[in-house]
Amino acid sequence: MTISNQAPTFVGGVTLTVKDLPTVADYYRTLLNLETHSSDGAEVVLGADTPFLTLRGDKSAQNAGPRQSGLFHTAFLLPQRADLGRWVMHAIDKRIAVGGASDHGVSEAIYLTDPEGNGIEIYTDRAHADWPSQSDGSLDMYTEALNVQDLVQSAGNSRWAGIPQGSYIGHVHLQTAILSAAENFYAKALGFEVTTRYPGAIFYGSGGYHHHLASNIWNSRNSAPRTAHMTGLSEVRLLNQTPAVQAQMVAGLQAAGAEFAETDGAIRISDPSNTLFDIRVKEA
Repeated sequence: MTISNQAPTFVGGVTLTVKDLPTVADYYRTLLNLETHSSDGAEVVLGADTPFLTLRGDKSAQNAGPRQSGLFHTAFLLPQRADLGRWVMHAIDKRIAVGGASDHGVSEAIYLTDPEGNGIEIYTDRAHADWPSQSDGSLDMYTEALNVQDLVQSAGNSRWAGIPQGSYIGHVHLQTAILSAAENFYAKALGFEVTTRYPGAIFYGSGGYHHHLASNIWNSRNSAPRTAHMTGLSEVRLLNQTPAVQAQMVAGLQAAGAEFAETDGAIRISDPSNTLFDIRVKEA
């Protein structure tokens, strides 16, 4: 099975800037029973056995509208299908508002929005051997209605008991102004493989995974870049498995003529929407 965080490059975490830090933090704690790894009044770090969601409070931040470049959704990956089935029952019990549910062939997913408009996906992957392909052999990541009843039945009589260990952010889906500029950055500069193309969207993966990143222009065509003090996605952390993968990424960025900084072993670079990427080698 191809697992998101076993790829050469994968998502280590995201940072969201929010205006009402206590409310948003409580929402994610209720949504997934995320554990609090640290909290200092200005920032709350949440996760499972590892931290992966940082909420940064800024009461004076400019509100990012729905057509603003930046975040489409953060996708939280649960280890097993039964985990998602248990979560559905948890959402019903807690009366958590859900915006959609889809079967993508490669995965099954539930979609929501947090109190400040940040998109969320909660999903589980199908086994790699079961991923559908098109006639040319490329990945067929379709969108169909999710069989919620069958999903819930997969959990049997077991109940949601909090975020399962081994859960993490499997991918981040972004809104961008110009699709070709996003492809130049994620594929040509950072070196991700284009795995799927939709009308108005491109999906990028590493190591055969269906996608670690995606970009679309469905709501954000020709939108302005993010500003420094704006709500929403302010940073994405990518992790490379080895120093060799990190060095290869540096070489690719240099070959692409990209502007970036290297600080304390980390690559710091902004995408075309002015979202900061922190890219470093995974800690042993």
